Amino acid sequence: MKFLKNFFIWLAIVFSFIIVLMYIFDVDYLLRAVRTIYFRGETTAFLGDYTHFPNRVIKKGEPQPWPLHTDYNKVKATQRLEETHKKLETVAYLIIKNDSIWHESYYDGYGKDSKSNSFSMAKSIVSAALFKAIEEGKIKSLDQKVGDFFPEFSTGLAAKMTVGDLSSMASGLSWDEKYYSPFSIVTRAYFDDDLKKVILGLKVIEEPGKKFKYLSGATQLLAMVIEKATGQYLSDYVSQKFWKPMGAAHDALWQLDDPDGIEKAYCCIASNARDFARFGKLCEHEGNWNGKQLLSAEHVNKMVTPRFKESPQYGYGWWIHSYLGKKMFYMRGHLGQFVIVVPQDNIIIVRLGHLKGLQTDTDPHSNDFYVYVDEAYKMMGMLQPGEGLGNSKPLTEEEAQ
Repeated sequence: MKFLKNFFIWLAIVFSFIIVLMYIFDVDYLLRAVRTIYFRGETTAFLGDYTHFPNRVIKKGEPQPWPLHTDYNKVKATQRLEETHKKLETVAYLIIKNDSIWHESYYDGYGKDSKSNSFSMAKSIVSAALFKAIEEGKIKSLDQKVGDFFPEFSTGLAAKMTVGDLSSMASGLSWDEKYYSPFSIVTRAYFDDDLKKVILGLKVIEEPGKKFKYLSGATQLLAMVIEKATGQYLSDYVSQKFWKPMGAAHDALWQLDDPDGIEKAYCCIASNARDFARFGKLCEHEGNWNGKQLLSAEHVNKMVTPRFKESPQYGYGWWIHSYLGKKMFYMRGHLGQFVIVVPQDNIIIVRLGHLKGLQTDTDPHSNDFYVYVDEAYKMMGMLQPGEGLGNSKPLTEEEAQ
């Protein structure tokens, strides 16, 4: 008994010492990571983790329900699609055709009203907010310097960095996207309780505006600019300019770094597949929502047009692909969250889930993107068996991330 007592005393001393060291070396954010992620058996952020963080509400207005297509759910998912849903643990899959829900399926206890983490799909929403702020004259243009808002970025290479560079991922910031490393800057940003301090401590190490490099820190800094320019919390601005006028069915939640802090704007809006799809419809119709112009067509087209010839996969906050002879653009988030828009055919495809397909160095578009598009087109009779890239055998364990 005495041995056990001494053991627990020493164990408490060791743990206390470790915690003190974490504060000394400024990695105390790991305590939050361990509590919210690792103790739950997860290795990275997950769909329902918003319940373990403070949130700010993106308030809805008068709901505008999606109409159901006359052929709603009359066609079953293909075998290939169902196998992919099972392998990658899909929770929601929607096909919206001619602005009506044509197909809808849910899994793992999720339904049309279930909240799920957007992850980086939020970047597309932040860029929409940027262009809205420009239209309102609160930000001069894409060429306005970030240093005008934050003097920390007004010298050296940083003085060249514009808000457009942040939106198009050409910031030159010191950042890495190692989601599974507990010591990466993106992990610190996710769990730190002073995100503004983290972002303002970044350095510009490459000349801005020259090339595409995907950095979540760029979107976070952009959101801080928008907040300062508009004088509103980002959640309130998005609610006023988009969420309410688009008739979202539910309030959404935007994760905060601290109960009185700022939105983790590069990620982390908790909402549902139907409401996320509204941003797809808005951009499909060049900023027009049921007769009301929420964003100019010029700005929407700017968002979904590549900035750099060498990086045709990205515009301003949106991913872009030319596939099946059609221009497609989409919102994309960690673990395979998608809102895919095909304006030529008036189609929107939404997928939310726990795992993502394989991402290679040779293709900026993960292999599950092709499956979700190909199988939707087969279900609608717009693609024949053997066509497309999603026709091979089911995804292997190695292809599921």
